[in-house]
Amino acid sequence: MVAMAYLAAAVLLILALKGLSSPESARRGNIFGMIGMLLAVVVTLQLKQVHNYWWIFAAMAAGGVFGMFVARKIPMTHMPQLVAAMHSLVGLAAVLIAVSAFYNPEGYGIAAIGGGLKVSSRIELFLGTFIGAITFTASIVAFSKLQGLVSGKPLVFKGQHPLNLVLGIVMVGSGIAFCVTQAWIPFLVMLGIALLLGVLLIVPIGGADMPVIVSMLNSYSGWAAAGIGFTLENNMLIVAGALVGSSGAILSYIMTRAMNRSLFNVLLGGFGGESAAGGATSAVQRPYKSGSAEDAAFLLSNARSVIIVPGYGLAVARAQHVLKEMVDALIKQGVQVRFAIHPVAGRMPGHMNVLLAEADVPYDLVEEMDEINAEFADTDVALVIGANDVTNPAAKTDPASPIYGMPVLDVAKAQHVVFIKRSMSPGYAGLDNDLFYMDKTMMLFSDAKKACEAILQAL
Repeated sequence: MVAMAYLAAAVLLILALKGLSSPESARRGNIFGMIGMLLAVVVTLQLKQVHNYWWIFAAMAAGGVFGMFVARKIPMTHMPQLVAAMHSLVGLAAVLIAVSAFYNPEGYGIAAIGGGLKVSSRIELFLGTFIGAITFTASIVAFSKLQGLVSGKPLVFKGQHPLNLVLGIVMVGSGIAFCVTQAWIPFLVMLGIALLLGVLLIVPIGGADMPVIVSMLNSYSGWAAAGIGFTLENNMLIVAGALVGSSGAILSYIMTRAMNRSLFNVLLGGFGGESAAGGATSAVQRPYKSGSAEDAAFLLSNARSVIIVPGYGLAVARAQHVLKEMVDALIKQGVQVRFAIHPVAGRMPGHMNVLLAEADVPYDLVEEMDEINAEFADTDVALVIGANDVTNPAAKTDPASPIYGMPVLDVAKAQHVVFIKRSMSPGYAGLDNDLFYMDKTMMLFSDAKKACEAILQAL
């Protein structure tokens, strides 16, 4: 019965992933996932290994209350930070379970005949511990960067990669020594180095690569859970961890492909810290056209078709609801309006889709880059709100640019372009955008929400 219940829970989790692959079915996918996890938890609590329910229910109550409070209070702009924080907790849980299982293998049913740990359990503990430890500290650094507690620029120093390589070799060597000797010292050395590597791997990564890092940490947390599942000999935890790990890895691949870069390049490149000051200086020296909300409203209302490109500036200003009102006003005037979503727009995968869904923007108005890119050439006005790097034509025209080869939205092909930005400062990649200085482009310097409100009023 336990095996059948776990199988049903696994099928529900797979259906959850399938549902989450599309905005239309995402809510249903979430429901499947919640039911599947509830079933897995209830069945696990019935296992004969569970002896004391009070500690379990106390922890579940405390975590549930805290989680509900945080989820209700967190603004959409901070959703990437929340995801990173969740990943850190998964990694920490894996580490704590590993330490507990090593300390008391009899309590987990993994003790070998004659005492100590089974050989297979030692290997599983080794893998689960170092993956969980790296996930824990790496997620904390990612959270700190996203929250602005530390600088989002890459922190790079001489000899960084050789140092990481040496630490990695020592960590693996200590893990092997632990598997052979079952001693605490190599186990703790391995754990300490893994915690340090989690920090060193993320500090050289800039804000431009944070969407990839969030999905990569999602994958790490899944593999950490799967490793601990082997240790606990719990098939459901193995399946759930493997699903999270593999889906996170696939998502990371999709994100890096959208940036025309490899995952190793993201981890080792220190990209996203190119001189922002240099970009600002060049922006002052080059002529550009600025306009008012009334000018933007005139262009939009007289257009036949409009494509809106949302970016992180939309999330920061919490402008999605007034943007929806503005879109409704344009549609009433007979203007065709669509949204173009770049895979790495925002600070985590799907960030822009979630924002627009929160404002009840119809799903059929939201199109991915590959679906809509060819439509820009036949579009009267492209309205860019808080996006930068994902519209930079240098990715296609300048072989010397760090983002050369990265697929971007072809905003430059529209007849008119309206940019809503706070200033002429570059985006997370620290690169100036030639689109700002084209004759067809009008810059509207304002907070995204205030700009949309002013345009709506003019409409």
